[in-house]
Amino acid sequence: MKLVGMLDSPYVRRTAVSLRAQNIPFEHLPLSTFASFDAFAAINPVVKAPSFVTDEGIVLMDSSLILEYGERLAAPSLKLAPQDMETHARAQRIIGLALAACEKTVQIVYEHNLRPPEKWHQPWLDRVRSQLVAAYGLLEQEVRRADPWLFGERPLQADITSAVAFRFTREKLPQAISAEDHAALAALSARAEATEPFCAFPFV
Repeated sequence: MKLVGMLDSPYVRRTAVSLRAQNIPFEHLPLSTFASFDAFAAINPVVKAPSFVTDEGIVLMDSSLILEYGERLAAPSLKLAPQDMETHARAQRIIGLALAACEKTVQIVYEHNLRPPEKWHQPWLDRVRSQLVAAYGLLEQEVRRADPWLFGERPLQADITSAVAFRFTREKLPQAISAEDHAALAALSARAEATEPFCAFPFV
């Protein structure tokens, strides 16, 4: 199996770290949707990262859908979703907040990197930034309950995605959110980054 995409994408990284945590073997192909467009298109003409090629040659897209596939492959003791319905709902809320934070970060980064400053639409940027701040404020409230992880003695998908999101935003938009104002997230991120699956697929 192959995972295609660069680790500076939070969606690629959350997928790689999760599959590693579940002991699901795969080859990582670090192809960029920009610099490696043609090579990426040869694998998936849609050129969407992450893309995942199963042993049967089926190409999957979208990190959440790939991780749903991985959840079915994982041994019961290595699944990353809580089984209890109420706990599962809370985990999904946390993951949704973290993914929203990733999305808003990407929107701001693309606006800054792909448009000249005179074409920036500041009211839209202000709106997206307010959404980013709101997502991290709510996520910080949730993560304060971690001890040391959100749902037990090992990191699950909610921990992984929250940590990946926080590192991504801090790297790409260091002025947008502060570690001081998000102490629980900063602590969770530090714990997660020290684990073997995160070390195996570092932010680059």
